[in-house]
Amino acid sequence: MAEQRSHTLSPSAWNRYETCPRMYWLSRQRLPRKAGMAASLGTAVHASVEDILQVDLSNKNDSDTHWLPELAEDFLKTRWAEEKELFMATPRRPMWKEKEWDKAKRMQRSAIRMLLAFIGAEGTTPLQVTVAMWKALLSRVIAVEGELRTSDNRLMGRLDMLLADVDSDGKIKSWVVADLKTGRAPEDDLKPEVQRQLLLYRDILLSNNPNAPPVRAEGWYTANATTYGADGPSVLEDALEAWAATQPTETPLPATPGPDSCGGFCDWKAWCPHWWNWRLESGTLGKSDFSDAVILLHHIDGSNGSGVAEICEPANAEGRAMPTGIQIPISFDGRGLEALKELLSTGHQGPIFIGGAMTTRNTWRVGHWCDVLAWSPIADS
Repeated sequence: MAEQRSHTLSPSAWNRYETCPRMYWLSRQRLPRKAGMAASLGTAVHASVEDILQVDLSNKNDSDTHWLPELAEDFLKTRWAEEKELFMATPRRPMWKEKEWDKAKRMQRSAIRMLLAFIGAEGTTPLQVTVAMWKALLSRVIAVEGELRTSDNRLMGRLDMLLADVDSDGKIKSWVVADLKTGRAPEDDLKPEVQRQLLLYRDILLSNNPNAPPVRAEGWYTANATTYGADGPSVLEDALEAWAATQPTETPLPATPGPDSCGGFCDWKAWCPHWWNWRLESGTLGKSDFSDAVILLHHIDGSNGSGVAEICEPANAEGRAMPTGIQIPISFDGRGLEALKELLSTGHQGPIFIGGAMTTRNTWRVGHWCDVLAWSPIADS
């Protein structure tokens, strides 16, 4: 019998738990993983930046210029292709958007700008970067894509970059935990979940290196090429409390329904009755332009994706689907139609969870961005 893996909590898992314990619990149940274009794009950019921070420049002259843009784009092309292959092999996925390639290149250039600014080379374009300049940057890279774990293996994380900040004499004055962010930049302060993540990286690093210099934790946002610092007391004690509360259990953890958990993004709604009941009780069920819903499919034309569906409401706390008698025309297209056909090919005949259907028109549209899954809620007990 294989040895059971010890329970370890990461920043992303901690954030899920803080948002909703049930969300965290469902994320640990080996349910079908969902791919997303934004996440795949971000991963490709991250990986390409890590590549250029580990590049071998021994075959180039220190005075060489015009080498960086082509090298950076080649790395990005390779990572883009890798992410596309993984994305297309994931059944729960929207459409791959090739037009996002230009956005990925802008993000990578923005990351390079921030790296150059870190060594005091603001305003230097990638074409102007000399080999000697990049070597100077590489000399200040302590770790790239480094794994952090506490000595007791309870807490872990993966930092993007650990950099050395130096004084005018070249002596290290601090370490910088730099986490590359490809999402929307903050308007003012970092979001609480990002603050929590960065501080946990900082604190694990300090716990493992008691003689370390001062450590700064920063979010590096490619959207505006701006760094945002995370400051505050240690979060290790809070993280360990969350670790204790998230021990593996066969019984689902309690849900905390509300706008942040059930009203927004959650990959596991098809297995949770609480969002549906909360939506009904709060009067927000089916009220958004893009709505999650549970339906019964009465008819579907497999050639063009047009059909008729009946809207359901929760009959009880366990999420048993109750037909309302309200029938609506519905249209599945693109990846949405493919996902429906894949589901029906399994012989499924019951309620169907639709994630993010466009409901503003007379005919509901289930496009490439939508989830189409069997409605299979997991009860509390």
